[in-house]
Amino acid sequence: MTVNPFRIEKGLETRYLQYLKTLFPISNQEIKSSFNEQLASGEFIRGPFIEITPPYEKGATLQSLINEGTLSKCFTNFPEGIFPVTLHYHQSEALKKVILENKNIVVASGTGSGKTESFLIPIFNSIFSEIVNGQIEDGVRALILYPMNALVNDQLDRFRKILKHCPTVTFGRYTGETKETRSEGLAQYKRIHGNSAEPLPNERICRDDMREHPPHILLTNYAMLEYLLLRPDDNVFFSGEHAKFWKYIVIDEAHIYSGAKGLEISMLLRRLKDQIVQSHEGKITCIATSATLGSESSKSEVAKFAQQLFNEPFSEESIVSAKRITYDELES
Repeated sequence: MTVNPFRIEKGLETRYLQYLKTLFPISNQEIKSSFNEQLASGEFIRGPFIEITPPYEKGATLQSLINEGTLSKCFTNFPEGIFPVTLHYHQSEALKKVILENKNIVVASGTGSGKTESFLIPIFNSIFSEIVNGQIEDGVRALILYPMNALVNDQLDRFRKILKHCPTVTFGRYTGETKETRSEGLAQYKRIHGNSAEPLPNERICRDDMREHPPHILLTNYAMLEYLLLRPDDNVFFSGEHAKFWKYIVIDEAHIYSGAKGLEISMLLRRLKDQIVQSHEGKITCIATSATLGSESSKSEVAKFAQQLFNEPFSEESIVSAKRITYDELES
């Protein structure tokens, strides 16, 4: 659908002026006439201001990464549209740094730039390697931490679209909204998605399911992670036979964890790592994403921020930023 910014601006201007006229009813005709003249002068609305945003610079294709052995051949089993055919530069750089160089990274790029693929693809790639090499057991491989339930729920829908094509990989959302028993979880699912809807066999829809069969990918928020670390019933995620597979911790919207909140989440992650890897450095790959962190001049500050947040090594090479095609390249 084509958007006409000038038509939108004209409609907004008309409604705004009508609102001002009704907001200030004036009985004196001379003042009213002067007021209307001022409204009609065009001083109340400026624009529209249009900015041309160049597309992101392209990186490697998914198929080329599969051909060279960076990515598992399991990615060829997904239908077209699940993952981008050609990655953005920052996406392919993120994959190479995580998969080939085993680096912790910060993906600092704009909203809608595909930051999610930058951590989902390495996580799936790692799990696919386990599947190819043998029977994959229950247990968390990756924790994805979101700042609010709305983002968790949004990503949960995305996981369903992806992992319906890969039923071996299990996933689950554990937040305050997650029901305790399977019957409660199923009733909640049908209430949201319709009475005829059925959850995927690889989705853990309740707390009981996740405790009995911990998912490979766990989605939660930092407040719930605090509870999980405290409650004995949820210890199954962090210790015992199902807790020896941890590999990734991902923090989405990492820029919000500054000041006192940053200190709080940093201590929370230290407690988590003490449980799952006995605080050994380098055992967990840490990934942060943000639409507002990072520029060429501030990479050292971003690396320092991430290192303090995760208590893991980050360097300027850990910061992956997006690149846009220049105007000259667009014209050529």
